[in-house]
Amino acid sequence: MIFSSALLENAVNEFAKLPGIGKKTALRLVLHLMKKDISDVKNFSDAILKMREEIIFCNRCYNISDKSLCNICNDRLRQQHIICVVENIRDVIAIESTQQYNGLYHVLGGIISPLDGVGPDQLQIDSLIKRVTEEKTEELIFALSPNIQGDTTIFYISKKLKLQPIKITTIARGIAFGGELEYADEMTLARSIFNRIPVENYVKNNE
Repeated sequence: MIFSSALLENAVNEFAKLPGIGKKTALRLVLHLMKKDISDVKNFSDAILKMREEIIFCNRCYNISDKSLCNICNDRLRQQHIICVVENIRDVIAIESTQQYNGLYHVLGGIISPLDGVGPDQLQIDSLIKRVTEEKTEELIFALSPNIQGDTTIFYISKKLKLQPIKITTIARGIAFGGELEYADEMTLARSIFNRIPVENYVKNNE
């Protein structure tokens, strides 16, 4: 791809660094911005920069937030005794989109995957164990992607909590094994949450 402007080329190259964006798509986006008023482009760039500089993670659940506690944790109308354990922030957004869950979350920041060099110490597992103990959580719902790594994470955390008087469940297998939670349609995901099953039954069925 040959450019007549180094400024244009630099902008295209930066957009092309985004996931799922090739050079042609990047060029189309840049040309679109060139048609916009300078004030609109400035608002766009300012919003991105402000997000990157000022966004933080919730001290309680590790969801993205503007303050020390996210809006979900701050909502006293939500069920404070139920925690849904997810892999990443995209999963929180996916579950919230179903409008079928009214408890809290805990974002692990990944799942246990020894082949990828990801162990329990690199995830927010210790903070989850501490939180369950201190907040006297009644139910822990695992909403992890249905794959080997997700199952390993569920089994590991469940063993850590085996002495705690807590109900531990996992979402039903409405999502195909090996699929990603964030790509499930809202109806399937909603049914999986509603029809969640005890982890001990889940373990027996997958042994």
